[in-house]
Amino acid sequence: MIEGPWIHKFIVSNGIRLHYVTQGEGELVLLLHGFPEFWYSWRHQIPVLAEKHKVVALDLRGYNLSDKPQDTASYVLDELILDIVGVIDGLGYRRCHLVGHDWGGMVAWGVAYAVPERIQTLSVLACPHPAKFQQLSFEQWLRSSYMLLFQLPWLPEILLEWGGYGAIAQIFRWAAVNQQAIRPADLALYQDAAAHRGALSGMLNYYRAGLQSLWSREWGVLHVPTLMLWGRQDPTLGIELTYGTEAFVRELKIQYLDYCGHFVQQEQPDLVNEYLLEWLETVSAPLN
Repeated sequence: MIEGPWIHKFIVSNGIRLHYVTQGEGELVLLLHGFPEFWYSWRHQIPVLAEKHKVVALDLRGYNLSDKPQDTASYVLDELILDIVGVIDGLGYRRCHLVGHDWGGMVAWGVAYAVPERIQTLSVLACPHPAKFQQLSFEQWLRSSYMLLFQLPWLPEILLEWGGYGAIAQIFRWAAVNQQAIRPADLALYQDAAAHRGALSGMLNYYRAGLQSLWSREWGVLHVPTLMLWGRQDPTLGIELTYGTEAFVRELKIQYLDYCGHFVQQEQPDLVNEYLLEWLETVSAPLN
């Protein structure tokens, strides 16, 4: 339980127990982290957004202190969507501002398509629109070759655990451009979270089940106002994946961040906070 201005709580949603931290009151802002993180990746955003909103940063299923189903089928996109809808219901809200990074961004896209009436604004960091992800170029497939490795049973778990979960820290060193923004102490916390029993398989099952369920869908035009934040130097996802997104989102705004890799909200927290606050204030109708 990492101490801070936030409060640690648990909620049952879609039949599983999810951990989250919360701070503030007002309109609900729901934060969804990516791989290989947990709620802590939003540490710079929570206190700032909480000045005007009720902020909830989840540990997604399979991560850190949340339940970790071990069967791959528990990580299909439909199940992940139900988790988030259940959290919104369980917190007593009709709608929310939904913010997601990396895999949390892909889940956020799915939720916005499934229940657009429940999402007032959508903000997605370092995660392309699902339809763009279905159109990967050969160059992008090379960048994303690790996803193919993650399809294998048990071997990825061994590799990530090897050397005291050193590969978890190495992922941050590889994908972050602003290396000073993620301290050794932060890396140690991500390694500790990955060391929870069952966490590695839970985290990897997003790739094993989520990708297949993602590619099997058709994506129309989204009518939820959407902000995308993208690091210009992201080594994992090329900037070209943002091009043409306006064909799939009716109201879209894209902000590109310099000196920034994949871990956007950690590498450029002040700028991300500025963009998020401005975006959240574009819609002011009451949510609950």
